[in-house]
Amino acid sequence: MTLVSMVLNWQMLNFSHNNLNNEGRLRTVLDVGCGVASFGAYLLSSDIIAMSLAPNDVHQNQIQFALERGIPAYLGVLGTKRLPSPCRSFELAHCSCCRIDWLQRDVILLLELDRLLRPGGYFAYSSPEAYAQDEEDLRIWTEMSVLVERMRWRIAAKRNQTVIWQKPLTNDCYMDENLVQIPPCRSDNDPDAVWGVRMEACITPYSDHDQKAKGSGLAPWPARLTSPPPRLADFGYSNEMFVKDTETWHRRVESYWNLSSPKIEDDTLRNLMDMKAQMGSFAAALKDKNVWVMNVIPEDGRNTLKLIYDRGLIGTTHDWCEAFSTYPRTYDLLHAWTVFSDIEKKGCSAEDLLLEMDRILRPCGFIIIRDKQRVIDSVRKYLSALHWEAVATADSSSDSEHEGDEAVFIVQKKLWLTSESVRNSG
Repeated sequence: MTLVSMVLNWQMLNFSHNNLNNEGRLRTVLDVGCGVASFGAYLLSSDIIAMSLAPNDVHQNQIQFALERGIPAYLGVLGTKRLPSPCRSFELAHCSCCRIDWLQRDVILLLELDRLLRPGGYFAYSSPEAYAQDEEDLRIWTEMSVLVERMRWRIAAKRNQTVIWQKPLTNDCYMDENLVQIPPCRSDNDPDAVWGVRMEACITPYSDHDQKAKGSGLAPWPARLTSPPPRLADFGYSNEMFVKDTETWHRRVESYWNLSSPKIEDDTLRNLMDMKAQMGSFAAALKDKNVWVMNVIPEDGRNTLKLIYDRGLIGTTHDWCEAFSTYPRTYDLLHAWTVFSDIEKKGCSAEDLLLEMDRILRPCGFIIIRDKQRVIDSVRKYLSALHWEAVATADSSSDSEHEGDEAVFIVQKKLWLTSESVRNSG
């Protein structure tokens, strides 16, 4: 299916003024089996950000192409473990020319999509035109229709080999014992836990807030980015704390750019990663830059990833004692706020983390380390071995938001060749 066909199918939803983002109400999209992420690339001009997922078994090399195009993408496995996003993260999931077996293991993959979609969220599914009259494909189509009906999804639009289903806005249909055919998840099943958590064949009910609001209650984009999200209360955070955090990181990012000028220009950066994103305010401060940010939440910290998605941003969970699931040389800038201090407490190797950051970073890319002064001094010792170059240093002890001897250190990865490469190129 061509990109034009995919977009035309989306327009089946008949949003006002043919606006793909439904006047800011549709912001985050999950593109499953994304190819080289052309769909996600097209959506960027409509202020829609797609997390493009390539199954790790057959399409992993396409993620490299997607990231080289500057499109958000990651490797994933549609198997037994949850995808690395909290519940109610996406307004729409998309699977074009879809050959994923959604019928396996008691419809568990569709139930995982149900967990990820917001109230009233959409699933756009199309099977290849070449299989339109294929007996097996028709069987899959029929069985999927029965299964989504069991999940209480309704058909929002249908044309040829494409159907767009929509989730219910409330829990009401799940409360009727005569309608429910799939059990609700247990109350002790945390729908936001994703690190190493197995999928379960159950329906994830909405929170009391979403049930009362008959939806997510999120502001449309771009107001969503700076509006305190309803799920702040899950962490005991106040609206004032959220606003203060947003303002603090806006000042810090402005300072980073001043420190690194003129090294960083408008076209220098595209793919960024915040290695400890907290509420996503580092990424929010970059809204007017032509960049996107992969917001990473440590797997052993407060699971604030849902706040990041509620702001219209994207991200994942990770343990920085392990390698990150991406190709080498895929990010232009890494931001590490107290990441080294954190892994030190866990007894992990700072040298291993430096090597992993070097692997992820593109040649001529930048790293911003914000940490204790002794951590900065330790990193300096490895600059020559890593072929990194110091760009700027700043003492942030005057920053009233943090105590101690925190400092900022900005480095750039050099473009270099091994001796053997130089000889061969000659």
